[in-house]
Amino acid sequence: MTSRAFIAGCLGTSLTPDERAFFRDARPWGFILFRRNTQDPVQVAALTAQMRETVGWHAPILIDQEGGRVQRMAPPHWPKYPAAQAFLAINDPVAQREIVRLSARLMAHDLKTVGIDVDCLPVLDVPVAGSHDVIGDRAYAHEPDRVAQLGRAAAEGLMAGGVLPVIKHMPGHGRARADSHHDLPVVDASLDALRAHDFRPFRHLADMPLAMTAHVVFTAIDPKNPATVSRKVVREIMRGELGYDGLIMTDDISMKALSGGFAQKARAAIRAGVDVVLHCHGIMAEMVAIAGAVPEMRGDRARRAAMALARLRHAPEPLDVEAARAQLASALALGG
Repeated sequence: MTSRAFIAGCLGTSLTPDERAFFRDARPWGFILFRRNTQDPVQVAALTAQMRETVGWHAPILIDQEGGRVQRMAPPHWPKYPAAQAFLAINDPVAQREIVRLSARLMAHDLKTVGIDVDCLPVLDVPVAGSHDVIGDRAYAHEPDRVAQLGRAAAEGLMAGGVLPVIKHMPGHGRARADSHHDLPVVDASLDALRAHDFRPFRHLADMPLAMTAHVVFTAIDPKNPATVSRKVVREIMRGELGYDGLIMTDDISMKALSGGFAQKARAAIRAGVDVVLHCHGIMAEMVAIAGAVPEMRGDRARRAAMALARLRHAPEPLDVEAARAQLASALALGG
C-alpha cells in the first residue's frame, strides 16, 4: 500500500500496541527518533525494526544527530561529537573539511548500525550579529561559502556511511531573532541580502536528496506566512530560485512558530508545496489529525522520495572505526 506524506515519532523505547496499530493503518512515509527513544544500541535496533515491520517496507528512519547540544544518541552508549562550530579551531581549510567529513562518517556508522538511515544534518544556516542562539554553535561558520563547503563535507561523510543527509533549515534560519520552537521569527532583510547570504549554502547544496524548511517569515517574500506554509517561499524560492528538486519536509509541525490545529498546519504545508510533514512528539491525537490531512505519496512527491532513497549507499565505504575516532579526537585537540 502507498505511504502517506508524513513522518512520525513514538513516545518510548518500543512501540505500544496502539502505536503499532496506528502506524500499520496510517502508513507514514518515515519515522523519527529522539533522546526519549534511544536507550542503548540493542534497544534502538529493535525499535527501528519494529517501526519498519508496521509499514511493511524499509521505511526511512530519521534522527537529529548533529553533535554538540543536538545529539539524540549520546554517551555512555555512543560517543560525544563536537558541535559544528568546533571545527573552526582547525586552521587548515583542507584539513577542516576532511575532519568534518570524518565526524559525519563516524556518526553514520553509529546510526547505520542500529537501523537509522537519515540524519537531519547539515545545518546550512548562517548566523548574523544579534540572531538568536537557537542556531549558534550548530552553524559551521558565519560566512556562507564556508558553511556550504563544510556542509557538503558533512553530507558526503553521511552518504559514504549509508545515511542520507537533510539540509536545513531552508531557505535559512540564521537571521532569526527568535527560537521557532517557541515563537515565530520574522526576518526583515531585503531579498538581495537574503540571496547574498542566507540562500547561498542552500543553492550550493541543491543537489542533496532531502531538505527541511524553516518556520520563519521572510517579509521580502511573503510577509504573512512562515516559509513552511508559504507557496511563494516553497515554490518560487526553494523550487524556483534555488533550483531544489529533492524531497522537502517541514521542520517539526508541533513547533510554536506555526499557528492553528495540526490538520490545518499539515494541509497548509502540503498546499504550499512541501512534500512531507514532520511530526516529532509521538502524541497520538496529533498524529491522527495529521494522517487524515496529508495525501498519499504519489506523483512528484513519490518521484522525489524515490530519488532520495535511491541514493542510499547500502554497502558503506570501508572505515577503521577506532582509528577514525582517534584521528577526530587528535585533530580537534590540536586544532588541525
